[in-house]
Amino acid sequence: MPDVNMSVELAGVTLKNPVVVASGTFGFGREYSRFYDLGELGGICAKGLTLHPRTGNPAPRIAETPMGILNSVGLENPGVDAFIREELPFLRQFDTKVIANISGNTPEEYGIMCEKLSAAGVDMIEVNISCPNVKAGGLAYGTRPELAAEVTEEAKKHASGVPVMVKLSPNVTDITEIARAVEGAGADALSLINTIRGMRIDVNTRRPVLKMNTGGLSGPAVLPVAVRMVWEVSQAVSLPILGMGGVSRGEDGAQLMLAGASAVAVGTALFADPFAPLRVRDGLAGIAAKQGLAAVSELTGGVRPW
Repeated sequence: MPDVNMSVELAGVTLKNPVVVASGTFGFGREYSRFYDLGELGGICAKGLTLHPRTGNPAPRIAETPMGILNSVGLENPGVDAFIREELPFLRQFDTKVIANISGNTPEEYGIMCEKLSAAGVDMIEVNISCPNVKAGGLAYGTRPELAAEVTEEAKKHASGVPVMVKLSPNVTDITEIARAVEGAGADALSLINTIRGMRIDVNTRRPVLKMNTGGLSGPAVLPVAVRMVWEVSQAVSLPILGMGGVSRGEDGAQLMLAGASAVAVGTALFADPFAPLRVRDGLAGIAAKQGLAAVSELTGGVRPW
């Protein structure tokens, strides 16, 4: 690997390199640990957790698209207590940062999970606000600034000093409006983008391919949207950003960092190539070295708009 300082800072947490694996694509790391030492990663964002176990949505809940996948898995997970008891000790074997991703139906649920996870010693908590608010008729927290702020405040109140990173939904009119709201509510960092709502229809049966009709689109098709949104958000707030959406090569990660991200997450690419995060890491190192940079962090915010 080129002689480049690969460490980066994200909300006061030092990552040995800027590549994290995205929530929902890496499980809890057990399967991927058979391929390489998970300590090679900058961080692991574990599969999304809810307060109680969830079985998820009925199948079919994954569908391929020409440049990515649609998923409507429905947050299948063993619950936050099982994660702390059974999965966190496994992840702690590796020299990497552990980020817990949480989803809730009420602000109170987010608060309870933040309290449990901060006491358990995770390095950061990623708050998924693309969840339905049962008190607001199922409207997603991430689509209204005041709802996003409410969840952020509750998470911060119970996180006991553990950095809170809010994951923004791209399914909004103006993502910067949500970013400003959560910054004002005390968020320590932002991650973006979450999946984009999409749909596929089987023309022979005339039924949607997914049992839930629609799902979240991820993969290479969403990279230009992610780059644009990271750039817009970086201009609107002063919070550090974990950029994600379609990253499969070093060049993809570099685009997000140049747009303003401090670190990047690899997600869908893992399904085709378990080694994708390491290839992205090495690609970023090569780009930084070629440009004569002493540290990969010098890429952040380096875009030169026309």
